[in-house]
Order: sequence, then structure tokens, then C-alpha cells
Amino acid sequence: MKDLKAELEKLLTNAEDCELIARLASDKSKRETFSRIARQLREMASELKADIAARSEAGAFGS
Repeated sequence: MKDLKAELEKLLTNAEDCELIARLASDKSKRETFSRIARQLREMASELKADIAARSEAGAFGS
């Protein structure tokens, strides 16, 4: 579980970095690309968060 939480933090950090790059980019194409990557990373983080919650819930009921 610890590994999943670390991966979640990494995804969120990378999404924030991409959002920052998108805001600072002067090229429209790069802004769009990094914004899209940030959205995708946030979606992945959301899915992983749901998986972590489901595993925690299953563990709680399995005890």
C-alpha cells in the first residue's frame, strides 16, 4: 500500500509540474500539450486513489 501511495504522490507532483510548465510556456502548442499531460496525470491519480481506497476498504472488511 505504501508503494501505491508513493506513486500517487508522484503522479500528483508531476501533474503540478506539467501545469506550471503549461502556464509558463510561450508556445501555444507546448501549453496545450503540457495541459493535456497534466489532465491525464490527474486522471491516473484519481483512478489510483480510488484503487487505494477500495483496497483499504477490502482490507478493513477482511480483518
